[in-house]
Amino acid sequence: MFVQAQQAKRIVSLVPWVTKSIYLMGEQDKLVGCTSYCPVEASDNIPVVASAMSVNIEKTLTLRPDVVIASSLIKPETIDNLKKLGLKVVYLPYPKSFEEICSYFIQVGELIGKPEKAREIVSQQRARLAKLISKVPVGKNPKEFFQIGAKPLFCAVPNTFQDDFIRFSGGKNIASGLKMGGVTREFVLTQNPDVIFIVTMGIVAEEEKDTWMGYSVLSASKDKKIFVLDADKTCSPTPVLFLDALEEIIKLIYE
Repeated sequence: MFVQAQQAKRIVSLVPWVTKSIYLMGEQDKLVGCTSYCPVEASDNIPVVASAMSVNIEKTLTLRPDVVIASSLIKPETIDNLKKLGLKVVYLPYPKSFEEICSYFIQVGELIGKPEKAREIVSQQRARLAKLISKVPVGKNPKEFFQIGAKPLFCAVPNTFQDDFIRFSGGKNIASGLKMGGVTREFVLTQNPDVIFIVTMGIVAEEEKDTWMGYSVLSASKDKKIFVLDADKTCSPTPVLFLDALEEIIKLIYE
């Protein structure tokens, strides 16, 4: 259950995309703690209280937060310990679709006392989505492979918001029949995608691009439709970044 909006003036965010959402709404002054992976401005001097999965509970307590926002990366026992110490914890699961991205964004807005601002941003991005979809060529339906890991090879499957990138761009996900994202190169070669997107993983992403380009039988290789995408855009579930990524994806496919 959420803290009343007027009470949540001191927030510890253990979720990088929630931190981004708070910044998007201009309420970063309410952040009193974050993770080492949160995209905060150095000048804001927000104390780091956690890594991706490990939380310094003692340090969190000293910050006297009204609320701690956590996600599935934080161990359940850690969340329980925070609650036992009297801290209010809001749990937000990782969004599985653009609709959930919008829903959770509005929930964060309500939590920090900015529901109108959150709804305004969501409304703007929904309009932007409709405009982008209207420009997608009808009937082309390229087969797309959306790679988000290399060792092991991992891709976007249904019930992930990355799958919505494929759907909204008019494509077909070659992994649409899978429940888990682990695949082999043989699977990808058999499916023969028209387009391959690789989320940035440092030098690994460029190595993966070179590897796929080396398969001359691949349609994506023949047509030079293998692209590296920014992980900040494609893996950070906020409405604005989702649309930024989708706009780039549509341009890469059709232009």
